[in-house]
Amino acid sequence: MTESDGTPEPGNAAPEGQYADRVYRSVPGVISGVLLLAVAGWLIIDAVASGTGRTPWIALAAAPVFGFPVAAYTLRPVVYANDRRLLVRNPLRTVEAPWASVEALRAGYSVELLAGGKKYQVWAVPVSLRQRKRANRAANRAASAAEAFSGGTRAPSGPAQARRGLRQGDSDPTRAWSDQVVDTLQEIAERNAGRPDAAGPVVVRWCWWVIAPTLVGLVAFVTLIAAS
Repeated sequence: MTESDGTPEPGNAAPEGQYADRVYRSVPGVISGVLLLAVAGWLIIDAVASGTGRTPWIALAAAPVFGFPVAAYTLRPVVYANDRRLLVRNPLRTVEAPWASVEALRAGYSVELLAGGKKYQVWAVPVSLRQRKRANRAANRAASAAEAFSGGTRAPSGPAQARRGLRQGDSDPTRAWSDQVVDTLQEIAERNAGRPDAAGPVVVRWCWWVIAPTLVGLVAFVTLIAAS
């Protein structure tokens, strides 16, 4: 899982050079999606090349039923954040929320965006409870070491310390990645909520290029299975 500079979606960005986007996405999710698509592609090509009867057609009909959802749930999710707005690209829809409309971001068992009076899941930033427990253990060890070094006076720690580390571009081993991302986005929201160009309604767009081919492929797949 990583953070890097990226290019916003066409039609959603401000003029080039005016706003620099932060980009958040799950690298393990992307890797798993590429592997799944590669295996599925190999199986479908083999079925088309060596299958008999309706088998090649069934394999072709199954391709969009499997391929589009896998791509949508593994490769598509990403979060773009700049000084003007937060753009959350989920598997089946895209949520664009100007900072003035963002009420809160929180990480529990999943990362959630509260904006415009509604709640949206943030698929691109998955919450790992194992990673969170590991980070908590690291935080406790660091606090104990700092206390021993300072002669019994416990050093400050917590979200504010994590945010300071993130502002310097460093990853904090005492905070889970999802918690660090939420802290950073919340800080950006608080800093930019009052900007004149950060106002406006939340815009939600459905991803029809995933939904439509999947439904068409499903109808074709069921029809071929029923006729065989």
